[in-house]
Amino acid sequence: MARRALIMVEGHPRGNGLLYVKAAQHLGLHPITLSADPARYGYLAAERIETIHVDTDNLNALIRECSRLHATYDIAGITGALDSVYATVAKLCRHFDLPGPNPASIDQCLDKFAQRQLLAAAGLPIPAYRLAANASDVKISAAEIGLPVILKPAEGSGSRGVRLCRNIDELAEHTAYLLGGKHIWRSSPRILVEEFVQGPHYVAEIMGNEVIGITAVEFDPPPHFVFRKLTFPAPLTDDDHERIADVSLSCLRALGLGWGPSCIELRWTKRGPVVIEVNPRLAGAPDPQLIEAAYGTDLIDQHTKIVIGDEWNLRRTRSGTAAARFLVADRDGILDWIGGDSRAAAVSGVAEVKFYVESKAPIVRKGDIGDCIGHVIAASPTFAETETILRRAVDLIDWSITPFSTPGE
Repeated sequence: MARRALIMVEGHPRGNGLLYVKAAQHLGLHPITLSADPARYGYLAAERIETIHVDTDNLNALIRECSRLHATYDIAGITGALDSVYATVAKLCRHFDLPGPNPASIDQCLDKFAQRQLLAAAGLPIPAYRLAANASDVKISAAEIGLPVILKPAEGSGSRGVRLCRNIDELAEHTAYLLGGKHIWRSSPRILVEEFVQGPHYVAEIMGNEVIGITAVEFDPPPHFVFRKLTFPAPLTDDDHERIADVSLSCLRALGLGWGPSCIELRWTKRGPVVIEVNPRLAGAPDPQLIEAAYGTDLIDQHTKIVIGDEWNLRRTRSGTAAARFLVADRDGILDWIGGDSRAAAVSGVAEVKFYVESKAPIVRKGDIGDCIGHVIAASPTFAETETILRRAVDLIDWSITPFSTPGE
């Protein structure tokens, strides 16, 4: 009998990739990663995971590779953790008649302009928005909406290229950044100009059509949106939780989603929850670890079961509170050292301490998820106790960055 395999299209350099590998092995599957650049994922070599070099932007090349693998393995499922491959994964699943999301729904959801149009047509609360292709469009759109506005690429994730523009100068500066060759576009440049909706930020964590819980999100100071802290479950009243959950499930219906995981970002405003973005995938690390620390529910394990068509459940084995603090680089330069992880991990109630970078790594901040160099997760039965544990652990971690030398120094 052929060995059952789980195919991963690309991995995840900072967290979920290795967790999917472990989940596959736990379920008796042989994990195989298809990647255009396997060296991006250090865990593949460290764990001796079967890896195949292939152009993951080429659907036909992936079909050929999976067909070749099918001669040796029983392919139980195909999945991926990155936005850039999720639509391709859906098409592969459809081609090989494997469980997976609707490719058309994923495509239209990953196009943030199309997503906005569908949510607006369904009458869901979203920020005012315009689509711009050039600097003139951006300026006109911002005038129509009114400053401050958010400028963001119409595709992508991790807050890459996203900035709050509070005046005309910031608007021109960020437009030049997005259109001047510094931002990497996967297709023709398209910019969303959006109303700056203010209020507490939340993420509805969903599997299928079930809201697992809601995460509270805090960011570093503007103009960028760099994650600083996550708390799960968010300290909400039952009524506010229900309103966010109802709006979130309505988003899934409007976008034709509801298979597997999704995470929906919202802000709580004077008019209630306003949808910022719908992501048709599991939230990136450390969200899954946070939920497991609080509720004992392993979302990556359950998602893997969905991918291979097995029965799954989101049963809680405990009811606590977990919080994660991101470690954010404070300057550009060379990371001389980073330490304190063993001391922080030894604090009672700390669930995980993870560094994303190693000593001597270059640090170049861009105002996105890449500015984070690690995280700490703490968990306990209560919100207050978790806050205390997290603060104590983070205070034990430190690092040093030597600024890049300038010409002439």
